[in-house]
Amino acid sequence: MKKVSHDIKVITDRLLRSWVRCRRKAWLDRYGAQEQRLWTPHRTLQLDHQQRSFVAFMPQKPGRGIGACITGKHGVIGLRLKGLGPSGQLLESHPSLLERIQGKSIWGDFSYRPVLGRQGRRVTREHRLSLAINGLLLEHLQGAKVSEGLAICKTKTHLTIEHINLEKDRIQKELKDSLHKLEEDLRFKDPPPITSDRRKCVICSWRGVCNAEAIAEGHLSEVCGIGASRRKILHELGINSLDSLAGFDPETLKKSLRVYGEQHSDIAHQIISQAKAQKNGNIERLDPTKALPELIKAPGVLIYDIESDPDAREDFLHGFVRVEKKLSGGWDLKGAKYHPILLLFEHREKYSWERIKCKMKKYQNWPILHYGETEVLSIYKMAERQGESKEQLKLLQNRFIDIHARLRKHWRIPLNSYGLKSVAQWSGFKWSQPGADGAKALLWWRQWRDAEHQSWSRSNSLRWILQYNQDDCLATWKVAEWLFEQDQNHS
Repeated sequence: MKKVSHDIKVITDRLLRSWVRCRRKAWLDRYGAQEQRLWTPHRTLQLDHQQRSFVAFMPQKPGRGIGACITGKHGVIGLRLKGLGPSGQLLESHPSLLERIQGKSIWGDFSYRPVLGRQGRRVTREHRLSLAINGLLLEHLQGAKVSEGLAICKTKTHLTIEHINLEKDRIQKELKDSLHKLEEDLRFKDPPPITSDRRKCVICSWRGVCNAEAIAEGHLSEVCGIGASRRKILHELGINSLDSLAGFDPETLKKSLRVYGEQHSDIAHQIISQAKAQKNGNIERLDPTKALPELIKAPGVLIYDIESDPDAREDFLHGFVRVEKKLSGGWDLKGAKYHPILLLFEHREKYSWERIKCKMKKYQNWPILHYGETEVLSIYKMAERQGESKEQLKLLQNRFIDIHARLRKHWRIPLNSYGLKSVAQWSGFKWSQPGADGAKALLWWRQWRDAEHQSWSRSNSLRWILQYNQDDCLATWKVAEWLFEQDQNHS
């Protein structure tokens, strides 16, 4: 990459957060074509969770702006901080919340410290640096040291408050180094290379730009089964693209990978075959046995999918689609019925479990299809919490069929992901709501839950959630149907 004389201008706390997540994202935030950005619900969800955490932390309404600081409000929002960084950079930050504490500042016998609402189970580097840059600029404004910041998180049952010591040399050095490296990245004409760990790309607004480039250059991260560490190893062996991996000798690669551990050498054949499948667009049968023998004599199937709120650690919707088998032997998809079961606060889990159990009992000879292990783990834990016997738990587990696991066992397909969205679309399924995903469904759920006095908005949010969940069930069936058809064609 060539350096250019970009005018870096101001470095903001938001730009720093982007850089911590992905160096390329920060560059694109500053210089990328804004019309290429894709909307993502994750930022809205993050702000929603932060607001809930703040309300639990500080029930009284905070003041706004510098006037609130002057008058000594207990909490302050809407403040813009400016100043110089450790190496003279122009910095700007917009702290989510300031809390008044004991001390001395230019305003009197009190001072402030920064507070942020975090998601997840632990404080991350992003949280530490966000608090550090806010603390640095707050010191400039209030004329008093900021020795710590707070990272708070509201869960379903309690509020977690973590104190972060901002005076630690490690944090100060981390802030200085990060700002310097961010400033250097912003001086390049071209963006940093695509990240090797692309798991978080699905929630990034620049995912369309990076996906297109990754596909065009045959990026190794496009090969299903290759993550960041494995990609680094392959690079050390001189394998830098999908095409070069597809053309590599499996036995040679297996020997080369052995020095990195048996877990890597054992999959040499698998990743080369996957690269070949993606390059040539071929499908390959891996197991000659039937993928779904349970469907041959089944009178029908239930397809099961859940929608979850990870912050509340609850599954708020359990959706079932019922598909009967015709007398002619085909499947009556036109007559399929959708049965949603919402987990409402006033009903508690016991009520929802009784409804789920009743549904499964009504169709007790029918297999229950789902995609991935989340659904069966979730319903198994619910049954445990509701006191089901070990015998019942075993019977429950035996009824569930993981379509994702059956697909991976029996077939290799030319896709960079075996996730439901990717495989169902490849099979010909189309979601009725373009761009819908689990995060958007969660956003709709929270909007529905909180919009008690906005009947139009509330009814639409619920309708969108149910439609998305039903589509996920039907998408699962589309993949199962493809597997069943292959069983029939290759018998």
